[in-house]
Amino acid sequence: MSLLSSVLGAVTGKGDGTQASPLVAIIGGLLAESGGLQGLMGKFSQAGMGDMFSRWVSTGPNPPVSADQIQQVLGSQQIQALAAKLGIDPTRASEALAEHLPNVVDQLTPEGRIDPNANSAESLVNLIPGLLSKFTGAESSNPT
Repeated sequence: MSLLSSVLGAVTGKGDGTQASPLVAIIGGLLAESGGLQGLMGKFSQAGMGDMFSRWVSTGPNPPVSADQIQQVLGSQQIQALAAKLGIDPTRASEALAEHLPNVVDQLTPEGRIDPNANSAESLVNLIPGLLSKFTGAESSNPT
């Protein structure tokens, strides 16, 4: 089972993920297609933004990233593919990633480093209540 399938199955209680939040699906898909956090860090490094990604991993403040920078790192094809899988506009996919990816990376790396042995799917599933509340604008009752 892929990381995306695991995340979506955990969110929906089903294997197909048809009712999952687009935000969770976008981030789960991105991690799955990038080879986890280490692969995603490599993409940021190749685009000259490795320092930005490293600051998200560290315990300090998270610098913002723009939708244009997300496009630059991932490329329009990957953004379009993620958006198409979810039935949303590619611009919205880039904006959602720009808004939430720094916080997700930060929360997936609480020790200030990427743990290659960590289960990214399980960790992302644990962040879902907070991600869903941010996506919908509701307050989270599950502090993470």
